Amino acid sequence: MSTRFTPREMLEKLISFNTVSDRSNLDLISFVETYLGEFDISSQRVPDETGSKASLHACIGPAVDGGVVLSAHTDVVPVEGQSWSHDPFLAWEENGRLYGRGSADMKGFAATVLAKVPDFVAADLARPIHIALSYDEEVGCFGAAPLASDLLARGPRPGYAIVGEPTNMRVVTGHKGIAVFKTRIQGHPAHSSQLHRGVSAISAAAKLISWLDARTAENKAEADPECPFEPPYTTLHSGVIKGGEAHNITARHCEFVTDIRLLPGDSKEAWLNAYKSFIEAEVLPDMKAISADCAIDVEELAYVPGLSEEADGLAETEVRRLTGDNARHVVVYATEGGIFQEHGLSTVVCGPGSIDQAHQADEYIELAELDRCASFLDRLVAGMTQKQS
Repeated sequence: MSTRFTPREMLEKLISFNTVSDRSNLDLISFVETYLGEFDISSQRVPDETGSKASLHACIGPAVDGGVVLSAHTDVVPVEGQSWSHDPFLAWEENGRLYGRGSADMKGFAATVLAKVPDFVAADLARPIHIALSYDEEVGCFGAAPLASDLLARGPRPGYAIVGEPTNMRVVTGHKGIAVFKTRIQGHPAHSSQLHRGVSAISAAAKLISWLDARTAENKAEADPECPFEPPYTTLHSGVIKGGEAHNITARHCEFVTDIRLLPGDSKEAWLNAYKSFIEAEVLPDMKAISADCAIDVEELAYVPGLSEEADGLAETEVRRLTGDNARHVVVYATEGGIFQEHGLSTVVCGPGSIDQAHQADEYIELAELDRCASFLDRLVAGMTQKQS
Protein backbone atom coordinates (compact mmCIF):
# COMPACT_ATOMS: atom_id res chain seq x y z
CA MET A 1 0.00 0.00 0.00
CA SER A 2 1.37 3.41 -0.97
CA THR A 3 2.32 5.82 1.80
CA ARG A 4 0.16 8.91 2.12
CA PHE A 5 1.11 12.12 3.88
CA THR A 6 -0.73 15.28 4.77
CA PRO A 7 1.12 18.46 3.74
CA ARG A 8 2.10 18.98 7.36
CA GLU A 9 3.41 15.41 7.73
CA MET A 10 5.37 15.72 4.52
CA LEU A 11 6.83 19.03 5.63
CA GLU A 12 7.95 17.49 8.91
CA LYS A 13 9.69 14.77 6.91
CA LEU A 14 11.43 17.21 4.55
CA ILE A 15 12.59 19.42 7.42
CA SER A 16 14.23 16.36 9.03
CA PHE A 17 16.72 16.23 6.15
CA ASN A 18 19.58 18.63 6.85
CA THR A 19 20.02 20.04 3.37
CA VAL A 20 22.07 23.14 4.17
CA SER A 21 23.75 24.10 0.91
CA ASP A 22 27.23 22.96 1.99
CA ARG A 23 25.91 19.43 2.52
CA SER A 24 24.56 16.71 0.25
CA ASN A 25 20.82 16.62 -0.46
CA LEU A 26 20.85 13.03 -1.70
CA ASP A 27 19.04 11.57 1.32
CA LEU A 28 16.08 13.84 0.60
CA ILE A 29 16.24 13.04 -3.11
CA SER A 30 16.33 9.30 -2.39
CA PHE A 31 13.29 9.64 -0.13
CA VAL A 32 11.34 11.46 -2.86
CA GLU A 33 12.36 8.89 -5.48
CA THR A 34 11.13 6.06 -3.27
CA TYR A 35 7.93 7.89 -2.43
CA LEU A 36 7.14 8.61 -6.08
CA GLY A 37 8.01 5.02 -6.97
CA GLU A 38 5.26 3.79 -4.66
CA PHE A 39 2.83 5.45 -7.09
CA ASP A 40 4.63 4.01 -10.14
CA ILE A 41 6.04 7.42 -11.00
CA SER A 42 9.47 7.36 -12.56
CA SER A 43 11.81 10.24 -11.85
CA GLN A 44 15.11 11.50 -13.21
CA ARG A 45 18.08 12.71 -11.25
CA VAL A 46 20.21 15.56 -12.57
CA PRO A 47 23.43 15.34 -10.50
CA ASP A 48 25.98 18.08 -9.96
CA GLU A 49 29.58 17.66 -11.08
CA THR A 50 30.64 16.10 -7.76
CA GLY A 51 27.81 13.57 -7.59
CA SER A 52 27.10 14.66 -4.01
CA LYS A 53 23.97 16.61 -4.93
CA ALA A 54 21.17 16.20 -7.41
CA SER A 55 18.02 17.77 -8.73
CA LEU A 56 15.02 15.59 -9.48
CA HIS A 57 12.12 15.87 -11.87
CA ALA A 58 9.10 13.71 -12.57
CA CYS A 59 6.12 13.86 -14.91
CA ILE A 60 2.64 12.77 -13.80
CA GLY A 61 -0.09 12.36 -16.38
CA PRO A 62 -0.18 11.99 -20.16
CA ALA A 63 3.00 12.54 -22.16
CA VAL A 64 1.68 15.59 -24.00
CA ASP A 65 2.85 19.18 -24.20
CA GLY A 66 1.21 22.01 -22.32
CA GLY A 67 1.47 20.90 -18.68
CA VAL A 68 2.73 22.80 -15.66
CA VAL A 69 6.02 22.67 -13.73
CA LEU A 70 5.77 22.89 -9.95
CA SER A 71 9.26 23.91 -8.86
CA ALA A 72 11.02 24.09 -5.49
CA HIS A 73 14.58 24.06 -4.22
CA THR A 74 15.65 21.49 -1.65
CA ASP A 75 18.55 23.35 -0.03
CA VAL A 76 18.29 25.63 2.98
CA VAL A 77 20.53 28.25 4.57
CA PRO A 78 22.77 27.54 7.60
CA VAL A 79 21.61 27.74 11.20
CA GLU A 80 25.00 28.43 12.78
CA GLY A 81 25.15 31.68 14.71
CA GLN A 82 21.39 31.82 15.10
CA SER A 83 19.51 31.39 18.35
CA TRP A 84 16.98 28.59 17.81
CA SER A 85 14.65 27.58 20.62
CA HIS A 86 14.49 23.96 19.35
CA ASP A 87 16.39 21.66 17.01
CA PRO A 88 15.96 23.39 13.61
CA PHE A 89 15.79 20.03 11.81
CA LEU A 90 13.09 18.58 14.06
CA ALA A 91 9.81 20.33 13.24
CA TRP A 92 7.58 21.53 16.04
CA GLU A 93 4.14 23.15 16.16
CA GLU A 94 3.02 26.13 18.22
CA ASN A 95 -0.04 28.35 17.82
CA GLY A 96 -0.93 27.18 14.36
CA ARG A 97 2.61 27.43 13.05
CA LEU A 98 5.06 24.72 12.02
CA TYR A 99 8.64 25.63 12.85
CA GLY A 100 11.90 24.36 11.38
CA ARG A 101 14.61 25.28 8.92
CA GLY A 102 13.14 25.47 5.44
CA SER A 103 9.52 25.47 6.61
CA ALA A 104 8.84 28.69 4.70
CA ASP A 105 11.83 28.81 2.35
CA MET A 106 10.76 26.65 0.65
CA LYS A 107 10.03 23.13 1.78
CA GLY A 108 6.44 24.15 2.53
CA PHE A 109 5.62 24.28 -1.17
CA ALA A 110 7.58 21.12 -1.97
CA ALA A 111 5.82 19.28 0.85
CA THR A 112 2.35 20.31 -0.27
CA VAL A 113 3.07 19.32 -3.86
CA LEU A 114 4.44 15.92 -2.81
CA ALA A 115 1.54 15.31 -0.42
CA LYS A 116 -0.83 15.89 -3.34
CA VAL A 117 0.84 13.28 -5.55
CA PRO A 118 -1.85 10.64 -4.85
CA ASP A 119 -4.48 13.13 -6.04
CA PHE A 120 -2.43 13.95 -9.14
CA VAL A 121 -2.21 10.24 -9.95
CA ALA A 122 -5.91 9.62 -9.35
CA ALA A 123 -7.03 12.56 -11.51
CA ASP A 124 -7.90 12.13 -15.15
CA LEU A 125 -5.30 14.68 -16.22
CA ALA A 126 -5.53 16.07 -19.73
CA ARG A 127 -2.07 17.62 -19.37
CA PRO A 128 0.81 16.55 -17.16
CA ILE A 129 2.10 17.93 -13.88
CA HIS A 130 5.89 18.14 -13.71
CA ILE A 131 7.55 18.16 -10.29
CA ALA A 132 10.99 19.81 -10.27
CA LEU A 133 13.24 19.87 -7.20
CA SER A 134 16.62 21.60 -7.41
CA TYR A 135 19.83 21.93 -5.38
CA ASP A 136 21.99 24.97 -4.49
CA GLU A 137 19.40 27.69 -5.01
CA GLU A 138 20.58 29.49 -1.88
CA VAL A 139 24.17 29.82 -3.09
CA GLY A 140 23.57 30.88 -6.67
CA CYS A 141 20.73 28.88 -8.24
CA PHE A 142 23.32 26.50 -9.67
CA GLY A 143 21.01 23.50 -9.99
CA ALA A 144 18.07 25.12 -11.76
CA ALA A 145 19.52 25.55 -15.25
CA PRO A 146 20.69 21.92 -15.65
CA LEU A 147 17.36 20.79 -14.20
CA ALA A 148 15.32 22.90 -16.63
CA SER A 149 17.46 21.79 -19.56
CA ASP A 150 17.10 18.11 -18.72
CA LEU A 151 13.36 18.38 -18.09
CA LEU A 152 12.80 20.08 -21.45
CA ALA A 153 15.13 17.75 -23.35
CA ARG A 154 13.28 14.67 -22.10
CA GLY A 155 9.84 16.15 -22.77
CA PRO A 156 6.98 16.57 -22.96
CA ARG A 157 7.30 20.34 -23.02
CA PRO A 158 5.38 22.16 -20.27
CA GLY A 159 3.31 25.22 -20.99
CA TYR A 160 4.33 27.18 -17.91
CA ALA A 161 6.08 27.02 -14.53
CA ILE A 162 5.18 27.95 -10.97
CA VAL A 163 8.11 28.55 -8.63
CA GLY A 164 6.74 28.09 -5.13
CA GLU A 165 8.82 30.58 -3.14
CA PRO A 166 6.94 32.02 -0.16
CA THR A 167 4.64 34.79 -1.41
CA ASN A 168 1.63 34.16 0.84
CA MET A 169 0.08 32.69 -2.33
CA ARG A 170 0.23 36.04 -4.09
CA VAL A 171 1.11 35.98 -7.78
CA VAL A 172 4.57 37.48 -8.28
CA THR A 173 5.20 38.27 -11.93
CA GLY A 174 8.63 39.89 -11.76
CA HIS A 175 11.82 39.93 -9.71
CA LYS A 176 15.29 41.40 -9.92
CA GLY A 177 18.29 39.42 -11.05
CA ILE A 178 21.64 39.17 -9.31
CA ALA A 179 25.23 39.06 -10.55
CA VAL A 180 27.95 38.29 -7.98
CA PHE A 181 31.63 38.81 -8.68
CA LYS A 182 34.92 39.01 -6.78
CA THR A 183 37.61 41.58 -7.53
CA ARG A 184 41.20 40.61 -6.60
CA ILE A 185 43.85 43.34 -6.58
CA GLN A 186 47.58 42.76 -6.56
CA GLY A 187 49.46 45.83 -5.33
CA HIS A 188 53.14 46.51 -4.64
CA PRO A 189 54.31 46.62 -1.00
CA ALA A 190 56.49 49.45 0.28
CA HIS A 191 57.01 51.18 3.61
CA SER A 192 54.31 53.76 4.07
CA SER A 193 56.97 56.45 4.62
CA GLN A 194 57.93 55.82 0.99
CA LEU A 195 54.43 55.76 -0.38
CA HIS A 196 55.51 56.85 -3.84
CA ARG A 197 57.36 53.54 -4.27
CA GLY A 198 54.40 51.35 -3.46
CA VAL A 199 50.95 50.59 -4.81
CA SER A 200 48.22 50.09 -2.25
CA ALA A 201 45.76 47.41 -3.28
CA ILE A 202 43.39 48.87 -0.69
CA SER A 203 43.51 52.31 -2.30
CA ALA A 204 42.81 50.74 -5.68
CA ALA A 205 39.85 48.88 -4.16
CA ALA A 206 38.56 52.15 -2.76
CA LYS A 207 38.56 53.70 -6.25
CA LEU A 208 36.67 50.73 -7.66
CA ILE A 209 34.09 50.64 -4.88
CA SER A 210 33.59 54.39 -5.24
CA TRP A 211 32.96 53.85 -8.95
CA LEU A 212 30.37 51.17 -8.17
CA ASP A 213 28.68 53.42 -5.61
CA ALA A 214 28.58 56.26 -8.13
CA ARG A 215 26.80 54.05 -10.64
CA THR A 216 24.12 53.26 -8.07
CA ALA A 217 23.70 56.98 -7.39
CA GLU A 218 23.31 57.61 -11.13
CA ASN A 219 20.74 54.84 -11.43
CA LYS A 220 18.80 56.31 -8.50
CA ALA A 221 18.79 59.76 -10.09
CA GLU A 222 17.57 58.35 -13.40
CA ALA A 223 15.03 55.89 -11.97
CA ASP A 224 11.66 55.55 -13.66
CA PRO A 225 9.01 56.64 -11.13
CA GLU A 226 6.63 54.10 -12.64
CA CYS A 227 9.00 51.18 -11.98
CA PRO A 228 7.28 48.77 -9.54
CA PHE A 229 10.46 47.61 -7.79
CA GLU A 230 11.70 48.98 -4.47
CA PRO A 231 14.22 50.45 -4.99
CA PRO A 232 13.21 51.13 -8.62
CA TYR A 233 16.71 50.89 -10.09
CA THR A 234 19.70 48.56 -10.43
CA THR A 235 22.00 48.63 -7.39
CA LEU A 236 25.71 47.81 -7.11
CA HIS A 237 26.92 46.88 -3.64
CA SER A 238 30.17 45.55 -2.13
CA GLY A 239 29.48 43.63 1.06
CA VAL A 240 32.77 41.87 1.85
CA ILE A 241 36.34 43.21 1.73
CA LYS A 242 39.70 42.10 3.10
CA GLY A 243 43.30 43.08 2.53
CA GLY A 244 46.51 44.53 3.86
CA GLU A 245 49.25 43.27 6.17
CA ALA A 246 50.16 46.19 8.44
CA HIS A 247 49.32 49.86 8.94
CA ASN A 248 52.74 50.96 7.68
CA ILE A 249 52.95 48.81 4.53
CA THR A 250 51.14 49.55 1.29
CA ALA A 251 48.78 46.64 0.86
CA ARG A 252 50.06 43.87 -1.38
CA HIS A 253 46.60 42.33 -1.73
CA CYS A 254 42.95 43.29 -1.42
CA GLU A 255 39.78 41.56 -2.55
CA PHE A 256 36.12 42.35 -2.27
CA VAL A 257 32.80 40.83 -3.36
CA THR A 258 30.13 42.79 -5.17
CA ASP A 259 26.57 42.00 -6.10
CA ILE A 260 24.54 43.80 -8.71
CA ARG A 261 20.77 43.61 -8.23
CA LEU A 262 19.55 43.97 -11.77
CA LEU A 263 16.22 45.21 -12.99
CA PRO A 264 14.70 42.61 -15.32
CA GLY A 265 16.12 43.13 -18.77
CA ASP A 266 19.20 44.98 -17.45
CA SER A 267 22.37 43.45 -18.88
CA LYS A 268 24.87 41.83 -16.56
CA GLU A 269 27.43 41.87 -19.38
CA ALA A 270 27.02 45.59 -19.94
CA TRP A 271 27.69 46.37 -16.28
CA LEU A 272 30.70 44.08 -16.03
CA ASN A 273 32.14 45.40 -19.28
CA ALA A 274 31.81 48.98 -18.06
CA TYR A 275 33.47 48.03 -14.77
CA LYS A 276 36.36 46.27 -16.51
CA SER A 277 36.79 49.20 -18.91
CA PHE A 278 37.12 51.57 -15.95
CA ILE A 279 39.76 49.27 -14.45
CA GLU A 280 41.77 49.11 -17.67
CA ALA A 281 41.55 52.80 -18.49
CA GLU A 282 41.54 54.58 -15.14
CA VAL A 283 43.03 52.39 -12.41
CA LEU A 284 45.46 49.79 -13.71
CA PRO A 285 47.76 52.08 -15.76
CA ASP A 286 48.84 54.13 -12.73
CA MET A 287 49.45 50.93 -10.76
CA LYS A 288 51.58 49.34 -13.47
CA ALA A 289 53.57 52.54 -13.89
CA ILE A 290 55.06 51.77 -10.49
CA SER A 291 55.20 47.97 -10.70
CA ALA A 292 54.51 45.71 -13.66
CA ASP A 293 53.46 43.00 -11.18
CA CYS A 294 50.30 44.88 -10.26
CA ALA A 295 47.08 43.29 -11.49
CA ILE A 296 43.32 43.36 -11.08
CA ASP A 297 41.25 40.24 -11.72
CA VAL A 298 37.46 40.04 -11.80
CA GLU A 299 35.90 36.61 -11.23
CA GLU A 300 32.22 36.01 -11.80
CA LEU A 301 30.81 33.88 -8.97
CA ALA A 302 27.11 33.62 -9.72
CA TYR A 303 24.39 34.99 -11.94
CA VAL A 304 20.63 34.64 -11.65
CA PRO A 305 18.53 36.37 -14.32
CA GLY A 306 15.59 38.50 -13.35
CA LEU A 307 12.00 37.49 -13.99
CA SER A 308 10.40 39.82 -16.51
CA GLU A 309 6.72 40.60 -16.45
CA GLU A 310 5.03 38.94 -19.42
CA ALA A 311 2.35 40.54 -21.52
CA ASP A 312 -0.59 38.09 -21.45
CA GLY A 313 1.69 35.36 -20.08
CA LEU A 314 0.14 31.91 -19.72
CA ALA A 315 1.54 31.42 -16.22
CA GLU A 316 0.13 34.70 -14.96
CA THR A 317 -3.25 34.09 -16.60
CA GLU A 318 -3.61 30.60 -15.17
CA VAL A 319 -2.35 31.33 -11.66
CA ARG A 320 -4.38 34.50 -11.30
CA ARG A 321 -7.45 32.49 -12.26
CA LEU A 322 -6.66 29.90 -9.61
CA THR A 323 -5.81 32.33 -6.81
CA GLY A 324 -8.15 35.21 -7.58
CA ASP A 325 -5.19 37.57 -7.07
CA ASN A 326 -5.26 40.28 -9.73
CA ALA A 327 -2.93 42.77 -8.05
CA ARG A 328 0.55 43.54 -9.37
CA HIS A 329 3.33 42.03 -7.26
CA VAL A 330 7.07 42.11 -7.90
CA VAL A 331 9.96 41.34 -5.52
CA VAL A 332 13.58 42.44 -5.34
CA TYR A 333 15.10 39.10 -4.32
CA ALA A 334 16.09 36.57 -6.96
CA THR A 335 14.49 33.16 -7.54
CA GLU A 336 14.80 30.33 -10.02
CA GLY A 337 11.87 31.84 -11.91
CA GLY A 338 14.12 33.85 -14.20
CA ILE A 339 16.00 30.68 -15.14
CA PHE A 340 12.83 28.85 -16.18
CA GLN A 341 11.79 31.94 -18.14
CA GLU A 342 15.18 32.03 -19.89
CA HIS A 343 14.50 28.43 -20.93
CA GLY A 344 11.38 29.59 -22.72
CA LEU A 345 8.72 28.83 -20.11
CA SER A 346 6.11 31.34 -19.04
CA THR A 347 6.74 31.65 -15.29
CA VAL A 348 5.38 33.14 -12.09
CA VAL A 349 6.40 32.86 -8.45
CA CYS A 350 3.63 31.78 -6.07
CA GLY A 351 3.84 29.73 -2.91
CA PRO A 352 2.82 29.42 0.75
CA GLY A 353 4.42 31.25 3.65
CA SER A 354 6.06 34.62 4.11
CA ILE A 355 9.46 35.69 2.81
CA ASP A 356 9.85 37.55 6.12
CA GLN A 357 10.53 34.16 7.74
CA ALA A 358 13.19 33.13 5.24
CA HIS A 359 16.66 32.62 6.74
CA GLN A 360 15.45 33.53 10.25
CA ALA A 361 15.98 31.72 13.53
CA ASP A 362 12.82 29.79 14.50
CA GLU A 363 11.66 29.97 10.88
CA TYR A 364 8.01 28.97 10.56
CA ILE A 365 5.07 28.68 8.22
CA GLU A 366 1.45 29.17 9.15
CA LEU A 367 -0.37 25.86 8.81
CA ALA A 368 -3.21 27.80 7.21
CA GLU A 369 -0.78 28.65 4.39
CA LEU A 370 -0.26 24.94 3.69
CA ASP A 371 -4.04 24.57 3.55
CA ARG A 372 -4.30 27.47 1.10
CA CYS A 373 -1.61 25.92 -1.08
CA ALA A 374 -3.33 22.52 -0.99
CA SER A 375 -6.61 24.11 -2.07
CA PHE A 376 -4.78 25.92 -4.86
CA LEU A 377 -3.36 22.62 -6.11
CA ASP A 378 -6.82 21.05 -5.95
CA ARG A 379 -8.13 23.81 -8.23
CA LEU A 380 -5.12 23.39 -10.50
CA VAL A 381 -5.83 19.68 -10.90
CA ALA A 382 -9.54 20.27 -11.45
CA GLY A 383 -8.74 22.64 -14.30
CA MET A 384 -6.30 20.21 -15.87
CA THR A 385 -8.80 17.36 -15.94
CA GLN A 386 -11.09 19.28 -18.28
CA LYS A 387 -10.51 17.81 -21.72
CA GLN A 388 -9.73 20.43 -24.32
CA SER A 389 -11.69 20.33 -27.56
